[in-house]
Amino acid sequence: MLTKSSTEMVRQQNSALVLAALRRQGSLAHTDIAAATGLASATVSAITADLERLGALERHEQPATGGRGRPRVLFGRKRDFSYLIAARISSDSVQYSLADYTGTLIDRFDEPRDHGTPSPAAFIAGFREALSRMAGRSRLLPERIAAVSISSKGMVDAGGSRLLWSPVFGRAEIDFSTALALSPQTRIRLNNETLLVAHALGLRADKEPGKPFQALATLSLGHSIGLGIARRGHSGELEVSAPNFGHMLNASDGKLCRCGSIGCVEASAGFYGILRTAFEVPPDTIPAKFVPLAEMDKIAARARQGHRMSEYAFRQAGLALGQGLSRVLSLHDNMPIVITGHGTRYIDLLTRGLDEGLAQSLHVRIYGAPEITIVPEEAMLVFEGHLDRALTEIDHDVAGLRAEEAQAR
Repeated sequence: MLTKSSTEMVRQQNSALVLAALRRQGSLAHTDIAAATGLASATVSAITADLERLGALERHEQPATGGRGRPRVLFGRKRDFSYLIAARISSDSVQYSLADYTGTLIDRFDEPRDHGTPSPAAFIAGFREALSRMAGRSRLLPERIAAVSISSKGMVDAGGSRLLWSPVFGRAEIDFSTALALSPQTRIRLNNETLLVAHALGLRADKEPGKPFQALATLSLGHSIGLGIARRGHSGELEVSAPNFGHMLNASDGKLCRCGSIGCVEASAGFYGILRTAFEVPPDTIPAKFVPLAEMDKIAARARQGHRMSEYAFRQAGLALGQGLSRVLSLHDNMPIVITGHGTRYIDLLTRGLDEGLAQSLHVRIYGAPEITIVPEEAMLVFEGHLDRALTEIDHDVAGLRAEEAQAR
């Protein structure tokens, strides 16, 4: 017999299943919800009624085909039930996006980054002001913002709120949960950016008909180098991780990385590493914190025109990436690799070294090279990852409210 607490847990899990189906598939009829979740019809009826009472769901009628018969009743997430803000911290700017409970983008603006000596305190003050401005532009009270989802390159603690190391702030830790001091009911979550990319790509792959999704890795190329891995877990859920790939020691070549180590993948393959090699700067030169795309385009143009050191710089970058990926495949088995980020515009210059690095691995020589796909729209993938992860957390809160109300009745 189920105990009281286990009954509440089952009720909460079932509510979360219904909300997830409506989040990922849009408005659905009662029978479609039951089919998508595997729940009994009576259970779906009870859940949708409770969630309507809470204001999380709304119903509307869809006219019958041909205009005859009774219209279908569809249940959907209520747009103004709650809101979230997604903040993407990148090397040159911070992008703020406001979305409603259906995941629809409402507002967006970018704030340029200061490339001088960064101050975490000044950054947080500007961040807090931008969040307030974002809510004010849509005339939303602070308590209507159910979640603030933040992403950055670098190392994030397991608790999901502290930035332990980043390319800009170095070892100056930032605890966003404490520093932002938002409304108590607002969830604050920090994610590694490439983890969000992997999450979004995993969701996309899972929807492809006739191709059962098992795993994929995503490699982000740009000022920083990131890696994300998405897998189908034992329970069937999407499991995502972001190994510290860019700062994995790769070669004893004396190249200084932004993290302070020597010989990281990023020290060769990040934009600053390519620039340093192309201009024959000593490998232990302190890396540039930011390399404009226009400067990288010039180096790429020279490489395509046959400039020896520029070609060599991109080839060495590709080699470091290929060697690093070969180690990932040796640990995790073969999986498709999706390459994204600003660096994809130079993939023609990186490919030779990338193939070389992969071919050096016994694993690749035996099992073959992985399937590699280029998906340049990294910003959209980051936003999709923000939405799904943040809305999932909001849904769990809503499911908890529904369970509490049902227990009280």
